[in-house]
Amino acid sequence: MTYDISFSNREMLGLLLTTLLGIFISVVCHITLLIGFTPGLLFLIAACKKKGVGTRDLMLMGLRGAMKTKEVIIILLFVSMLLPMWELSGTINEMVALFLHFLSKDHFLFLAFLFMVLTSLLLGTAVGSLSALGIPIISAASSLHLPLDIVAGALISGAFVGDRTSIFSSAYQLLAHTVEVPLYRQLRKLLPTTILAVGLSAALYALFDSMMIPASSAAFSPHISANGGMELFIALMPPAVLLTLVCFRIKIKYAFLSSICCAAAVALLRGVPALAIVNHLWIGGERLGGGVHSMLFLLLFIAVAGVYNGILEELQLVQPFLNRWLADARSLVSYSWRTIVASLFIAVVACNQTLPIILTGRSFLFHWQKNYSREELARIMADSTMLFPGLIPWSILAIMCSTITKVPVLSYMPYAIFLWSLPLMTLFISYGKQVRAKEVASADKFF
Repeated sequence: MTYDISFSNREMLGLLLTTLLGIFISVVCHITLLIGFTPGLLFLIAACKKKGVGTRDLMLMGLRGAMKTKEVIIILLFVSMLLPMWELSGTINEMVALFLHFLSKDHFLFLAFLFMVLTSLLLGTAVGSLSALGIPIISAASSLHLPLDIVAGALISGAFVGDRTSIFSSAYQLLAHTVEVPLYRQLRKLLPTTILAVGLSAALYALFDSMMIPASSAAFSPHISANGGMELFIALMPPAVLLTLVCFRIKIKYAFLSSICCAAAVALLRGVPALAIVNHLWIGGERLGGGVHSMLFLLLFIAVAGVYNGILEELQLVQPFLNRWLADARSLVSYSWRTIVASLFIAVVACNQTLPIILTGRSFLFHWQKNYSREELARIMADSTMLFPGLIPWSILAIMCSTITKVPVLSYMPYAIFLWSLPLMTLFISYGKQVRAKEVASADKFF
């Protein structure tokens, strides 16, 4: 059944405040997000029922929304298994030692960021890049007693360079499709802010490195397997399997599963009892944690967030507010900051990356192409909409980054320089273009 309903300003404000207040309390009090998110979902359901939406239809909308999170739930489930399996098979120890041969302690953050940028541009996925490269680097940083929140910020910044910019990225292609801009034309439009943000991030991480030299000089002698090259080869098979499958564009869930199975086989080969492997899968490892048991409430929260998103999306409750929000814009700067604020609002409520891209792009495309261009909209969204989900603590993408690096979102957020610097840079560029346009118009009028 199709419903034509809308929320008043008061109802939408009530929904937003209820949702955010519950989440804020759960984050501050370290309560599971599932509990904090529930009041917002109940408010949404009650408001929809008051508008005449049937209970059965709400359940079906919620179910369809929850099913859209299936892939994310499977990936996070496999991430919870991957870390303890790599630890049990000896993979983590060998990878840490190997990376310490290439990562100078005096330039650790700069090189970690650079390596992650190159990896993410190749793979086109933040989660895949962090899984393949981030885990050993964060483990190496722990061995060197470096501040893990800064290291995680550098890794996540590097991972989002490819997630936002690589033509192999599904998010990049979704943005191009949504705003109807050819892939390579969109890439050319993103290059100026990309170069600026990468340069700023690299410079600041190099500065942080220089400030951490005394702390990072703690003795640590990288020691690759004493049992010969074959031992090292076997230990590195699980991450090699993961990286190879991701490079060949195999779905990330299958890459994770294959790596887990490979690590379990290596552990069995080394004489680890099968019961110990099962126990590690459920409880997690001593150093890196993980385990299915620790992930259950988080997976339930993601499913509930999917229910919430499904209802919002199918009833199109947010779109009328977006149309009114941009209707009063009169300049490029006004269009830019209004688009950024709107996409931040959607990302805060939606808890994912896909819905903000689709909803912002489709809602604002008419306004932008009428007054400016689709390419300008693509730049603004790439510099904001695609990055906000990595900074919002209850966003699914941020949760995945936090789970892989084992660093809370609020801890790595100040050091994820690439993510928060781009919205500011794109506003400055919009202002510069607006000033130049006025100067050209004045010159034409004068002559």
